[in-house]
Amino acid sequence: MSAERIVAARDMERGAFRWFDFVMAAFVTILLLSNVIGAGKVAVIDLPLVGQWPFGAGILFFPLSYVIGDVLTEVYGYARARRVIWAGTAAVLFMAFMSYVVVALPPAPTWTNQAAYEVIFGQVPRIVLASVCAFWAGEFANAYVMARMKVWTGGRHLWSRTIGSTLVGQGVDSLIFYPLAFWGAVGWTPHLVIVVLFTQWALKVGWEVLLTPVTYLIVGWLKRAEGVDVFDEGTDFSPFRARV
Repeated sequence: MSAERIVAARDMERGAFRWFDFVMAAFVTILLLSNVIGAGKVAVIDLPLVGQWPFGAGILFFPLSYVIGDVLTEVYGYARARRVIWAGTAAVLFMAFMSYVVVALPPAPTWTNQAAYEVIFGQVPRIVLASVCAFWAGEFANAYVMARMKVWTGGRHLWSRTIGSTLVGQGVDSLIFYPLAFWGAVGWTPHLVIVVLFTQWALKVGWEVLLTPVTYLIVGWLKRAEGVDVFDEGTDFSPFRARV
């Protein structure tokens, strides 16, 4: 196994990584499946002393995207994480467009599943807009904090970067999504929006804390496999730049 080389992100050659494409594919896959499968079901769990507690099923798997997002920035640097965020954003937008078109197509007289299809795949434009905006801003905030903290800490204390970036990134995500999606909506009081906002933010940060050992394992393995430790020194942090 080759030793890790400490390099600035700007000095890395394009196509120098063996596992980057697989990590990007995993990130986009989890993002899409969490939005399609997880978001469509409200599940319930029986908690001791509390009783039945409903929750969105997507919360079980979507936090894996936080881990992969942290891994992308920690191992491959901000510029490559930026490309993955844009790929994820484009994928979500296309998914929303495809869902709208497929649901809107007139069903054949012999096909009786239109109502169920609309329930599962029907998209509320306001929620789609809120979701895309929140994801985009939250992920970029997460990647920026992660990259900056790595330079500040000299690559030490990975746990502080994963948790710190999630606090900021998911805070930005929640502050955008819930007011934009539900403020003034039927059944949603301002108080309820705020309570749900902070509850979901706390749950997401809690998941990140619990998954910290997993992040350490993946980051350590990838750094050894790739043979580098990338630091974002001299990186252009504009979210609108496409070049690595």
